[in-house]
Amino acid sequence: MNEQENKNLTHQTSAVWQNHTSVPDTPQGFTLRTTCPANPDGVEVMLEKWDAGSEEPPHSHPGDDMTVVVEGKMSIQFYIQSKKGLTADGEPLILKKGDTGYVGAGRIHDAKYLENCKLVYVHDKAFGFKAE
Repeated sequence: MNEQENKNLTHQTSAVWQNHTSVPDTPQGFTLRTTCPANPDGVEVMLEKWDAGSEEPPHSHPGDDMTVVVEGKMSIQFYIQSKKGLTADGEPLILKKGDTGYVGAGRIHDAKYLENCKLVYVHDKAFGFKAE
């Protein structure tokens, strides 16, 4: 690749955003490309693509996570668990292209993809998903 081609490389043309696969038992409209970390103190990184209109139900993860929005727009609603069930905790957080969002370990949240999204998702240690 010459210098000019490298300057013109974007999320639309980079090989980083190719070779995504579907994963059984995940929401419709979701594909990803993952790493295979060998370091138990490392992070797991996923390059995710979500179709507009797709969503994740309320859930939590065992470690902190970070999402960088490369393309698109999404919302994250946080929740508090009580004896009455889940209650929304504040207004939804809206993330758009260029934004970075953080979710702490065990924090209950959902995610809605308002536009087609490309995300860089980084999870502390091995990824986990707990439906709430």
